[in-house]
Amino acid sequence: QVQLVESGGGSVQGGASLRLSCAASGRTFSYYAIGWFRQAPGKEREFVAAINWSGGNTFYADSVQGRCTISRDNAKNTVYLQMNSLKPEDTAVYYCAAQNGDVRYYYTEASAYEYWGQGTQVAVSS
Repeated sequence: QVQLVESGGGSVQGGASLRLSCAASGRTFSYYAIGWFRQAPGKEREFVAAINWSGGNTFYADSVQGRCTISRDNAKNTVYLQMNSLKPEDTAVYYCAAQNGDVRYYYTEASAYEYWGQGTQVAVSS
């Protein structure tokens, strides 16, 4: 089992940048592929980005492609989501999630992940 804790959220103006962190504890972190999801008020949770166990493969939602970068440091048991050129529509609670093994073909679906963090709030004003 792995425990996940997100941090790095905040309130920023449009165009700003934030770096979210997902710190893991428990089982060997490198066994897990990691995804980031977000959920805005009144909306369903949606996929943002994912990274495989080594960091060699990354995946992004169309809505953040080119503005976000997911990376990981297995020595620090941490995954990062660098978000640039933030827009008001990026406002949401951001969650990281872990799936045992490599990235599954249905990695954009929440059901692909076994473990979830509590989330960190990102608010972007215009």
